[in-house]
Amino acid sequence: MYKILKAEKLADKIYLMDVEAPRVARHCEPGQFVIVKMDEKGERIPLTICDYDREAGTITIVFQEVGASTTKMAELKAGDAFRDFTGPLGCPSEFVEEDIESLKNKKMLFVAGGVGAAPVYPQVKWLKEHGIDVDVIVGSKTKDMLILESEMAAVAGNYYPCTDDGTYGHAGMVTTKIEKLVEEGKKYDVCVAIGPMIMMKFVCLLTKKLEIPTIVSMNPIMVDGTGMCGACRLHVGDEIKFACVDGPEFDGHLVNFDEAMKRQQMYKTAEGRAMLKLQEGDTHHGGCGHCGGDE
Repeated sequence: MYKILKAEKLADKIYLMDVEAPRVARHCEPGQFVIVKMDEKGERIPLTICDYDREAGTITIVFQEVGASTTKMAELKAGDAFRDFTGPLGCPSEFVEEDIESLKNKKMLFVAGGVGAAPVYPQVKWLKEHGIDVDVIVGSKTKDMLILESEMAAVAGNYYPCTDDGTYGHAGMVTTKIEKLVEEGKKYDVCVAIGPMIMMKFVCLLTKKLEIPTIVSMNPIMVDGTGMCGACRLHVGDEIKFACVDGPEFDGHLVNFDEAMKRQQMYKTAEGRAMLKLQEGDTHHGGCGHCGGDE
């Protein structure tokens, strides 16, 4: 069992938990995720690692109530425990393997939408710990929906909050803030965008026009987290990839967002899943080379 040491509500339907998981904390890197199960019969829920403390042996997760399982999860309190807490899974962010001196010469921009602030935070924190300051744009519908604001501001070189309703920070979408920064003379070598699929799509359309290489996280389409269910199958250029085993991060300018969003909707129903399996044949699952067999 994996004990919950802290449980708090960050915003409407958004929750944070610190979980005792020493083995995961020892080995995880920014960009990776865990799979949690509340009990023996519980649903497997993939969640990005928001933070980790190797010394204390803890992992911080942030999640949003979107269905029965996460609603039930939101009721857990400090002292409760998860039945399973598997990880770290997925590939770490590419910059973790890059030469630090080369990284210091890069101008990096991170763009987070909503709960996307959670997976962006450990990446920005890691870079800060290695002497690299980056610009961070975080968008939400209203000020009340912004999460991890003080934490993010503490590790970002420049922190730019945006609200759709214009009541706090930049008034408007994260894309208009990107445009404004570039118009002001900012130059970026790479952008990392994490958030709702539609946000990542429009950030990528803009950064392609601005010729800024962009990395996105395809966490939103993961279900099983092992490559077996076929939910996170996507086209990246001409290749078929699975977000959970090949990612979750990919070249955003190569991701087919329209296809991915359509599959995301279809996968929610039994009929949709059956149709996808029929249409995609052997590449529905198992096509990644990391897994095989029937569902």
